[in-house]
Amino acid sequence: MSDAPNPRRATERELLRWAETLSATARTGLGFTENLYERERFEEVLAVAADIRSHVEGGFHPEQQVQEWLDTVGSGVAGYVTPKITVGAVVGNDKGELLMIQRADSGIWLYPTGWADVGYSPAEVVVKEVHEETGIECEVVRPIAILDGQRRGFTRIPLISLVFHCRMTGGALNPHPLECTDVGWFAEDALPEPTAGAELWSDQAFQAIRGEDLAVQFDHPRTPPWRGEADREDHS
Repeated sequence: MSDAPNPRRATERELLRWAETLSATARTGLGFTENLYERERFEEVLAVAADIRSHVEGGFHPEQQVQEWLDTVGSGVAGYVTPKITVGAVVGNDKGELLMIQRADSGIWLYPTGWADVGYSPAEVVVKEVHEETGIECEVVRPIAILDGQRRGFTRIPLISLVFHCRMTGGALNPHPLECTDVGWFAEDALPEPTAGAELWSDQAFQAIRGEDLAVQFDHPRTPPWRGEADREDHS
């Protein structure tokens, strides 16, 4: 009998990431092949991915999930499945405070975020989102984070978050009537409750606002990437 330790069980986060990765690989393959045999194999991979996801989330039949994925399959480059992109804005004022919004859909506080829009650079989206959501005008200073949402555990879909440090240049607090319940400026030791994941980003956010020298935060490569040990690493 082997004396090797038993392998740990996969977490729900890891299972969802594996399911989404299998799904993306299969849908991309379907978008680039006309070979019937290959298409059948890719559809089998989709079925496995849907079964994995159903064991984690439930509430749907795997065949329904497979059909939803098949409905998104494109052709050629249009069929290449990539993560969705969001942008976030760490906006500081002259008092060293952070601009935050209370999301209307969840009641949770966070710095302004939004989907990347076609036709805008990420920095342009940041300026637009901040003004639309809060009424504050800002200028982009620099990017401070490039994050894998699934690996970090703040999203259940494949998503890359680009976070920028910004500086207030004008405007006045005016929350968007549909997207925000409230907006405000907050000191580092007085963040509102509930705040989403402050332990993962607040130190770096206020370091940027104070003008301290800091490296861009990103998810380091894992070796090999699918074992998932780095999913639980310290994200400082």
